[in-house]
Parts: sequence; structure tokens; C-alpha cells
Amino acid sequence: MSFYDRLKSLNIELPPVAVPAAAYVPFVQTGHLVFLSGHIARREGRPWVGQLGKTMTTEEGQQAARAIAIDLMGTLQAAVGDLNRVRRIVKVMSLVNSSPDFTEHHLVTNGCSQLLAEVFGPAGAHARSAFGVAQIPMGACVEIELIAEVA
Repeated sequence: MSFYDRLKSLNIELPPVAVPAAAYVPFVQTGHLVFLSGHIARREGRPWVGQLGKTMTTEEGQQAARAIAIDLMGTLQAAVGDLNRVRRIVKVMSLVNSSPDFTEHHLVTNGCSQLLAEVFGPAGAHARSAFGVAQIPMGACVEIELIAEVA
């Protein structure tokens, strides 16, 4: 089954690459590695604003991280032309806008990691970091960047 078949079975349509909000590019490829810039959570086309542990639950954060995974895959597709060229998702780094006492950053980030595993199968297993931060651009609740290896 191709990665596109898996996306279709999950009723996921990949979005186009978002226009950068500052002085950076959405992706850079060097050799067989593609580095995707951080993507913030969006809902209905706008920043998904919130702070985990204060105005959002872990489950809502997981939904935001899942939405980011879909955006990341759209950018990855634009970067490499065909997701079937992806050999492996190498690394995910997640920043979670959270209150000082929130400790479930790893669970929030699972929303992204689990979807990547569903779509890419064993190639979706990746190294990962998840951090709590005081704020994210535009007040977004989560920001995630990704590194992938391509054929």
C-alpha cells in the first residue's frame, strides 16, 4: 500500500505549502535529508491559539499536533514531489505552549507521531524531542518541525 493509499483510507487530503510568516523557507534539502521548518497548529486556516495546562487539555493538544502532521506531510510532498520517495521520518521536534506546571508535552506530541506512523508504517518511526515553552509565534498552542530521509 502506498503512502497515498494510507492517506486516502484516513480521509486525509494534504494541504498546499503555507506561506512563511517570517524570513525563512518552508524546507531545505541537503543530500538525502529534507529539513522542514516549524509548522504551527492551525484550525480553520488560523493559528490554533492556546496554552496547554491553562486553556487547553492534553487531548486538544494531540488534535493540534495531528493537524500539524498533516501540514508537515503537505510540505514534505512539495519538497520531494512524491511521498513514496520518503525512506524514513528521521526526527520530529515539538514545542508546546504550556503553563509552567504542565508535564504532558510528550503526550501532546503523540498526536503527530502516531499519525506519521499510521501513514508511513515502519518508516514513520522517528527520534523525537518535545519541549514546553512560554510562547509560540501568534500564540499557537504547538509548533513542530520534521527531518526526513528521501530516496
